Order: sequence, then structure tokens, then C-alpha cells
Amino acid sequence: MTVEEPHMQNDAPTIQQGTSPLIRLHPNDSVAIARVSISAQTDLGQGLIAQDRIPAGHKIALEAMPKGGHVLRYGEVIGSTTQDILRGGHVHSHNLAIGSLEREYAYATSQTPLTKPQCDREFMGYVRPNGDVGTRNYIGILTTVNCSARVARAIARQFEKDPFSEHDPLAEYPNVDGVVALTHKTGCGMSAEGPLRILRRVIEGYATHPNISHVIVIGLGCEVNQISGILKGNEAVRRMTIQNNGGTRKTVESGIDFVKSVLDEANAIQRTPVPASALKLALICGGSDGYSGISANPALGKASDLIVQQGGTVILSETPETWGAEHLLTRRATTRDVGEKLVERIQWWRDYADLHGVSLDANPSPGNKAGGLTTILEKSLGALAKGGGTRLAEVIEYAEKPSRAGLIFMDAPGYDPVQVTGQIAGGANLVAFTTGRGSVFGSKPAPTVKLATNTLMYQHMLEDMDINCGTILDGIETIEQCGARIFETLLAVAGGERSKSEALDFGDDEFAPWTIGPVI
Repeated sequence: MTVEEPHMQNDAPTIQQGTSPLIRLHPNDSVAIARVSISAQTDLGQGLIAQDRIPAGHKIALEAMPKGGHVLRYGEVIGSTTQDILRGGHVHSHNLAIGSLEREYAYATSQTPLTKPQCDREFMGYVRPNGDVGTRNYIGILTTVNCSARVARAIARQFEKDPFSEHDPLAEYPNVDGVVALTHKTGCGMSAEGPLRILRRVIEGYATHPNISHVIVIGLGCEVNQISGILKGNEAVRRMTIQNNGGTRKTVESGIDFVKSVLDEANAIQRTPVPASALKLALICGGSDGYSGISANPALGKASDLIVQQGGTVILSETPETWGAEHLLTRRATTRDVGEKLVERIQWWRDYADLHGVSLDANPSPGNKAGGLTTILEKSLGALAKGGGTRLAEVIEYAEKPSRAGLIFMDAPGYDPVQVTGQIAGGANLVAFTTGRGSVFGSKPAPTVKLATNTLMYQHMLEDMDINCGTILDGIETIEQCGARIFETLLAVAGGERSKSEALDFGDDEFAPWTIGPVI
């Protein structure tokens, strides 16, 4: 049977170079992944005959499975069969479900030593007066409430480059990346407790972000999220309300005048060499497929380990897409308290889902399933690979800033814009986004680097993809080699090289603070 057998390092699969049509990620796995589309009745060797057509990225049974039996991928249970499955059969949503899930937790049992920073790599960054390091240099316009969104966008529009002419209002300010309006749909009609605290934490995280040199916060004046309650005592932030300013036009004019008055100061900052320990990388996967946990995610995990080795920070997130794999993270926690906090957040999400009458297994999405993923357990195990193999240093709340370097877990939804908004508010100055189906996500003020899981999609969406990790599936690179290439690209983008999403000017509309609680 021509099945490619990986060896294991740091709990992540390392795919050997080759061109086998099947990839088996762990010796105990009962399924393999089709590297390419396999026709029904294809003889795969050693008595394995494809009983059905197996689409690329989907699972084939390596053994006969009775109804109710566990299916293993990554050496872990990803669900139970809902009917008998023949050897060589297609294993997917029609015959596999999550079933009963029991995970045994162990805390801080990993033998992986704590990382001692090497601190021998640098990138060109912007050092702010407080010592924080930025990878970009924006002027930001934030809003307390949806009512002031139109005004914020009107101000930013005055400084946009016209794509159909040579007119560029910022042509004389090459060190200014742009004037960005980050607006949202809430700020009023909400509780003054938890939901408001989250919104304010997001706004304050962006207002003090090292990728923003100057910021205006604009309110209407009568909203629940009062501007006086944000960044108290911070004189670097310009505050204004539409009601106090005398209406829309006067507020827009005042905002334009402020931006013009700070452009010279914003442009004066220069990039200087800074240690790679200043990197704070947000990790995310979206539009995942059956290859995500084989190529792009584990390769990004290797790059994450390199950043942590340099003393940097990587922020893993998407709690609902960690459910079913959290027991692997609790073992890697630096302390029992860290591991228990992760389990507490998982339980919160289970209760939250029950409260709203939904199941966490409603994820994967239709696109995920078309790409080969079947259950949330399978998706979570593959998503976890982005975090590499280092120890889990801290578990933090949404939009909270980490108190230490290393691998951090931030509680957040799996929805891409909401998750990344929280990670950037928490200080991430760069975003790495893996995708198999093809995402067009981008973010401001922290740039997004997108990693394709397979070569076909990379070539098809070349203007949107930064890195091809399909080289692993093609037998051109190992996971370690691809991870090293990702690390170098991240340093280059942090130092000013433009990502594909920046070239397409994504990032304004992707600002989406997490909204929980009732609208009243």
C-alpha cells in the first residue's frame, strides 16, 4: 500500500518528501488523506481498493470500521462512524459524526524545556516613545459608537489615494502607511457591564497600538459608550463628539485639520533595526481544508517556534475551534493554573452554545467540509498545529494584552474578523493566516500574511496568497524547511515589505469587535 508515513516531532506531523497519493499522519490512524483526487476502484496497493471516489483532501478508510467505532486522525479520535465502512471507503459527513467526546486532562506534564531566547535576528521596525515596536505607521480614527462611523470614514477618505489618477494626498509623507477609519456597529443599546468592557478594551488596544502614531476617537455624545470613559488621562489621543462640535460637517473639518497637523510628526519616525523578540504574531486559519493540518498549519507552527525561540510572542486563539484538542495544550501549559484557565474557557463556550441552542459541532463550515474536514474535533486538531510545540505561557481574555512572551492563548470566537480584531487589540503587530479554500482577509493596522495549504489554490489565487505551503504536499519541502521560509517572510513583512492583502488595500472593513449580550 503506497501510504506516506510521517515521523513525529514536537507532537506535529512531519511529512516526508514523496508523491504517494495518500498521507497518513500517525501510525495509529485509521484513515489517510488523499493527496490528489482518487477515482473509485483505484488499486492503491497491498489490497487497498478505493471503494468510492475520494476527493483531494478527503479521508479514505485504511481498515474496515463497524458502526459506532472511533476514527483516528493525528493519532486522536475525530469522531465515530454512523454506519459500517468498508476498507477503502470514503470517510466523511455521510458516515462520520462527532459522537460522544471524553478527553482526559493532564496539566503541565510536557517534557519540552522552556525556551531560552536566542535573540540573534532582527527586523526594521518603528520604536515608539514607550519602547513598543510597530511594523506599520498609521494614523487611526476610532469610533465609540456606530453613529459616528460616517464621520470617521469621511475624514479618512480625504487622505485616500485615488486609484484612477495620480492624486495621492500622502505622497509627501512616505513613512505614513495611511489614515484608517476603524468603525463598528455597536456602542449603544448595550449593557454597561461585560459587553461594554470588551468594546472599550478593543478601542483602547487599537488607540495605543504601536502600529498607530496618532489617533482620533469620535463619539456622537449621548451613547452608552461615553468617550470620557476611554483612555482616561491619555493626552496623546484626540477626542471629539459630534454633538459638542456642532454636527457632522464641523466634526469632519476638525478631524481633517487634526490629521494635517500631525502628518509631519508621524512622517518623522524612521525604521530602525529591532530584535525579533519585538514580533507579536497573531495566528489564524480560515477557509480551512483537509490539507490545513498537514501543510500550512504545522509549517506555521515551526515558524511560531522560531519566533518564540527569539523571545517573541505568538497568539493562538479561536476557542470554539480548539474544543476537542485542548487536552494537548493543557499538557504543554507552564503551570496547572494556565491549563485550568484554558479548560474554563472551553466550558464557557459549551455553556454559551447551549444557552443559544447551538452546538459547537456546527463548525466546520460548508467550505471546510467541501475541503475534506468533517467534525470540529478534526478541525481543532489541525488548527492547533499553528501554535507549534513550545510551552503554553498564558491564557488571556479577548483583546487583553499578554503579560509575558511566548505562546499565548487568547479566548475569542473562530470568526476571522472578530478573532483578529481581538488579537490586534492585544498587541499583535503582524498576522499569519492559513487557508486551504482561499481567503481574501486583510487587516489594519497590523498586516496579514496569507499561507496557502496547496499549490493549486495558491496558483489560482496568486494575487491574494503570500506563501505556498503546498510545496510540502508536492514533495519539494519538508515542514521544517517551509516553516523556516515562513519565518523569513514574516521578518521581511514586519520590516516593511508589503503583503498581498496590503496591495489590495484590505483591512478597513475587517475591524469587528466581539459583540456578546443582549441589544436593548
